[in-house]
Amino acid sequence: MKITDIKTYPVWVGQRNQMIVKVETDEGLHGWGEAGVSGREMAVVGAVGHYREFLIGRDPLRMGALWQEMYRSQYFEGGRILTGAISAIDMALYDIAGKALNVPVHQLLGGKQREWIPCFASTGASSQAELIENIQLLVDLGWPAIRTGAHPGRKDDEPDTIFEPRESIGRTAQWLTAAREAVGADPVLGIDFHHRLSVAEAASFCQRMPSGTLDFLEEPIRDETPAAYEALRAMTDVPFAIGEEFSSKWQFLPYIERGITQFARIDVCNVGGLTEALKVAAMAEAHYIDLMPHNPLGPICSAATVHLAAAVPNFAWMEVRVSPTEQGHFYDADWFPTQPELDGYRYIVPDAPGLGVEFNEERAQTEEFRYWEAPHLRRRDGSYTNW
Repeated sequence: MKITDIKTYPVWVGQRNQMIVKVETDEGLHGWGEAGVSGREMAVVGAVGHYREFLIGRDPLRMGALWQEMYRSQYFEGGRILTGAISAIDMALYDIAGKALNVPVHQLLGGKQREWIPCFASTGASSQAELIENIQLLVDLGWPAIRTGAHPGRKDDEPDTIFEPRESIGRTAQWLTAAREAVGADPVLGIDFHHRLSVAEAASFCQRMPSGTLDFLEEPIRDETPAAYEALRAMTDVPFAIGEEFSSKWQFLPYIERGITQFARIDVCNVGGLTEALKVAAMAEAHYIDLMPHNPLGPICSAATVHLAAAVPNFAWMEVRVSPTEQGHFYDADWFPTQPELDGYRYIVPDAPGLGVEFNEERAQTEEFRYWEAPHLRRRDGSYTNW
């Protein structure tokens, strides 16, 4: 079997773009993959185009070797754009391999270690009362873990492009303390600060809440400097969930080896696909760290993440964006006629060959790419801050 073509479909689905990749073969089998790097999809299209030039004619079942060739085929190896492209191609190759061998992808990864994949839900709110109401709704529906967002850190009459970190941490800490008191000790409760804080701001945020309020703090600061995270680690006892931006096992290495993170927020669409994700999972297992996969994209990312989660021993919860407190329009059934179906707060591990997902290619061929920019946040003084 040989690869005959690699096609890219950067298309708008619901509320966002998805960067879909299709790998075709001379035996009529095809595989689907998805790249991360949201908001820079055309850059990934270009990277996939470079890889296509030498992958046509290759054996798609040699996933590991093709990963190494893609990663090492340029002097300037790595980076999120390149590994985003590698991720999509890699999971498409696994999809092909599963179909060719008539087994689900998790069988190629060592076989399933669990029958279903527990997930966590996300919720936001415009007031403390609404936040508590949303969390209680999810608790009543059986969700084992719940993640909230931060207070926007702006006044009601200000534009939504304003974000003041200090104002955000005070109000957010107040809301979360009240939420923990309201829902009790049992639910797992965490927050994603989306790397919007400094070390001092993140430490102040944690210190404003009683110990035990939070079970995890996700991405409080940017990840470029592990030493900064180590400084923050020394100032708080709240477990960290870090890694959704990491594009290789090498980026995960200091965070795992130096005990900086307690949950590995691996993203199969950014880290290098399933080939690289398995290596990160093994590193994390050796340090007693569970995976808590990042999964904000679409059904192809979800399907690949479900298979990874099924095959590894060290697993906590998988992110989903189709919970009762989120709309999840990017899981449109017309775009994805075959896709993983959420069963309450979990995914049942599938047994169909490959990833178990299909994409409406005919519709994609009629769509034009839509440019989208993440919010460019500023403080009141006009300076830029992180989104």
